[in-house]
Amino acid sequence: MDSAESKKRCCAESFQDLFTSPKFLIYLGHALSTWGDRMWNFAVAVFLVGLYGNSLLLTAVYGLVVAGSVLLLGAIIGDWVDKNPRLKVAQTSLVVQNCAVIVCGILLMVVFQFKEQLDELYNGWVLTCCYILVISIANIANLASTAMSITIQRDWVVVVAGQDSSKLADMNATVRIIDQLTNILAPMLVGQIMAFGSNFIGCGFIAGWNLCSMCLEYGLLWKVYQKTPALAVKTVKKDEDQELKQLNSPKELENGQGPVEGSQLMNETAVVKAELAKKTGCCYQMMEPLRTIRNGWVAYYNQSIFFAGMALAFLYMTVLGFDCITTGYAYTQGLNGSVLSLLMGASAVSGICGTVAFTWVRKKCGLIRTGFISGVVQLSCLLLCVASVFAPGSPFDLSVSPFQDIYSHLIGDSSLPEADHPASLLNIDAQGLLVNISTVPPAEEMPPLQSYLSVSLLFSGVIAARLGLWAFDLTVTQLIQENVIESERGVINGVQNSMNYLLDLLHFIMVILAPNPEAFGLLVILSVSFVAMGHIMYFRFAFKSLGRRLFLCCSPEQKAQDLPAAPSSLPTIV
Repeated sequence: MDSAESKKRCCAESFQDLFTSPKFLIYLGHALSTWGDRMWNFAVAVFLVGLYGNSLLLTAVYGLVVAGSVLLLGAIIGDWVDKNPRLKVAQTSLVVQNCAVIVCGILLMVVFQFKEQLDELYNGWVLTCCYILVISIANIANLASTAMSITIQRDWVVVVAGQDSSKLADMNATVRIIDQLTNILAPMLVGQIMAFGSNFIGCGFIAGWNLCSMCLEYGLLWKVYQKTPALAVKTVKKDEDQELKQLNSPKELENGQGPVEGSQLMNETAVVKAELAKKTGCCYQMMEPLRTIRNGWVAYYNQSIFFAGMALAFLYMTVLGFDCITTGYAYTQGLNGSVLSLLMGASAVSGICGTVAFTWVRKKCGLIRTGFISGVVQLSCLLLCVASVFAPGSPFDLSVSPFQDIYSHLIGDSSLPEADHPASLLNIDAQGLLVNISTVPPAEEMPPLQSYLSVSLLFSGVIAARLGLWAFDLTVTQLIQENVIESERGVINGVQNSMNYLLDLLHFIMVILAPNPEAFGLLVILSVSFVAMGHIMYFRFAFKSLGRRLFLCCSPEQKAQDLPAAPSSLPTIV
């Protein structure tokens, strides 16, 4: 009896330790945070479409503002994360993000309820100001979410994992699985609420969720901070004020050094004070954000993992994902919403498999080789997408000008019959779930395709490539975590986010220039080319780090030697 009771007690204690461990608390807080983020990101696009008469103008403006803000302010956000205590950064980001979403939700409820009255005030300027406020506040929420992501996923996770690379890999993989699951389930929930209720009810639900989630996440952050004493210790860069304080307390004079040394120290202090006086001017302070951005980008360039980070950014320059572009093309090829939802589910399963495979391959082959292997897998699968361009059923036709749709809109050409106007890929909203029926007819009204081989090859390649994509993403993420010094984790990850958004913007510009389905094959080829260039950059990094050992199997003892040594000093900033 005593042995049975002791076993039960041990099991209960082990379960209690598991559910109160810092690792589990981070998972729980991240799940709450990402669930709210995914609901909001899905809903805000739908809300903006509904507000502007089923037009995508507000959605496009919102996407441009969000991408441009992170692109310009990524380094500044990361620098703020580096220069402040961890708990303060996490709690401030959490409160600002959730409060912004709550305020935005309440404002949207007011607009939905009184839209007609607001439209009549001052010739519609009041309603226009509401649109501007909604986009601005939503952008603030996204910037705070970026800061939260940097501090938790790129810093706190590293500290909680300690020096254990395997534990860090497992935590990264678990966080990514949570991301993928919430990316599918959260929009489904809020979509059902909006479908059976209304946009007004959807806004209220999201505002209420963020209020409750903020309180829970705030407590979870505090518990993780208490259970991990290492989070209270943070290495920061020395600034000029700290150096001046050191010069103003000369220990050398106390130790009996002569007046010559003391006078030299006074001269050095005077020089530093003169330099600081110059740096307190109005013009100097106004230029501080620009210097922060410049120093951040230069520091990013000086990192040993620069080419690995660039490789990850180049993967964002693609139309081969389940975003608005590929979804719009699928509609033009006769696929309906039911088939697309199944394909999206298969894509999520493939991504989770790639995340699980990452941890196994890393243990067998090492981190750098895992990135190389995942790159080969992704490129091999994307060859199916290239083959789909030339397969039967493909609308690829270089004789059709890719700018025809743009020209017809600019000059207002109505001489062509309605059936002759090419369907545009830009009639789908940012979540790929809303179709402008006036320009893109439903799948059942489209003429049947002669062959579904092309679209089948396309989506087979996109889904299979998720295996390599997510494994590669986790590889680069851990390389940045392990090889960037603690005092620069924020700014380097902020610049990495800026690079990702920059390439993502380029891919939308590419689609704007060639929006016709006949030109989609050209976009596929360009996308695969950019992915290939990204993996060539990673190969350069991997070969520089491992040399010919990159192509050799390694023992567990050798895997620890494969990682490039973490820098012991600050990178050179010129």
